[in-house]
Amino acid sequence: PSRGGAMLPLSLLRTATGNPMLVELKNGETFNGTLDSCDNWMNIKLKEVICTSRDGDRFWRLPEVVIRGNNIKYLRIPEEVIDMVPEEDLSMAGKGKGGKGKDKGKDKDAKASKAKRRRKKVSSSSSASSSSGSGSGSESESESES
Repeated sequence: PSRGGAMLPLSLLRTATGNPMLVELKNGETFNGTLDSCDNWMNIKLKEVICTSRDGDRFWRLPEVVIRGNNIKYLRIPEEVIDMVPEEDLSMAGKGKGGKGKDKGKDKDAKASKAKRRRKKVSSSSSASSSSGSGSGSESESESES
């Protein structure tokens, strides 16, 4: 933990492949096993697993388990694995990747011209309705008179 460099969570997980780890889920269950694989969403696959119930009184031995990343509360990984993780340049972290962020992957000029076309369309349709409004206006006037 006294490392000077930066470390990304997925780098740590990928480095831990083949090593033992403990995974605690948000629901309190724990899984002790060997990390077989992981993906970009932190979904992990453990082999040779011992699962412990939430209250700690029941145990199961399972050949393998796949855990969805968003259910993980924390991971306990051996100290030697942490020391093996390569240091990364965080100035590029998160850049060039997709995402749901506003303006990601879109050309701002294209967005501006689209907005301009939308405004032009709205203004032309409102002027068209005002020029033909005399016919529709007379109908509403005649309905209100009767």
